[in-house]
Amino acid sequence: MKKIIDDPATVVADSLAGLAAAHADLVRVEYEPNIVVRADSPARGASVISGGGSGHEPLHVGFVGPGMLHAAVPGAVFTSPTPDAVQAAISATTGDAGALLVVKNYTGDVLNFETAAELASAEGLDVRTVVIDDDVAVADSTFTAGRRGVGGTVLLEKIAGAAAERGDDLDTVESVARNVVEQVRSIGVALTAPTVPHVGEPSFELGENEVEFGIGIHGEPGRERIPVEPASALVERMVAAVADDLSLQRGDDVLLFTNSMGGSPLLEVYLAHGIAERLLADRGVNVVRRLVGPYITSLEMQGISLTVLRLDERLTELWDAPVKTPALRWGM
Repeated sequence: MKKIIDDPATVVADSLAGLAAAHADLVRVEYEPNIVVRADSPARGASVISGGGSGHEPLHVGFVGPGMLHAAVPGAVFTSPTPDAVQAAISATTGDAGALLVVKNYTGDVLNFETAAELASAEGLDVRTVVIDDDVAVADSTFTAGRRGVGGTVLLEKIAGAAAERGDDLDTVESVARNVVEQVRSIGVALTAPTVPHVGEPSFELGENEVEFGIGIHGEPGRERIPVEPASALVERMVAAVADDLSLQRGDDVLLFTNSMGGSPLLEVYLAHGIAERLLADRGVNVVRRLVGPYITSLEMQGISLTVLRLDERLTELWDAPVKTPALRWGM
């Protein structure tokens, strides 16, 4: 294993120290437990908080800032954060207006965030939880009961964060978030496996001519292993899986998010995005908003994911709203 780290046991805290140094105008980092909060915390209105295992950066810590998250709770690599860390993030950011917790559908995340929400509620805070399960690859998988939460999380955090930023009350922010969950779907593919620092070896093996179709962001198995095929054929499989599950219709307006899993260069990611846009156009679907780049990763895994969000006027307005975070920013 070759990685730019000192000690696998401290890699998350060491990385957070670098994040704090690079973006002190936007975030502050607290340790033991590790949390990342907006520099202007606590929130004046409803707060939006998310988190999960590290190794998926910039998700979630890179999305803390005006127009997006008020706090992020990073666990160890590919490991859910503990309830006390989630509770610390709630306490650091949340006032009388309450908080929305955005949780990817992994059993550990769901249990630990719900425990923290119950503890915060016992202290008199109004804390709601929205679970995202946008992965169409499998109905149930390792670490989950039901579908996994993947690329749609990025879009959910942006849109819910924008609603909170403009002053919407917690009921409205929650309603917007649940609408996103209903209208977003994703699927990913892997060409290589990630290597977790404290493990020191790839999390699975792929043959030289194999692709894992429907991979999870922790390297969980997908729908099937298929032979390597040209980008056009691979992206066509991905678009069909997402579009069919979302029941896209001619005339639908969508946001298309083409994501690198960490190891695939933008040369390949943009190539895939162009194919996906063409295939959606062939279906009569209008791609009216786009996001391209490594925004939810799996360490150095080579591969891509596609996420499609069906848009309406309200979701489009919130997507377009200004945002200023370490990893995503426009309009400010």
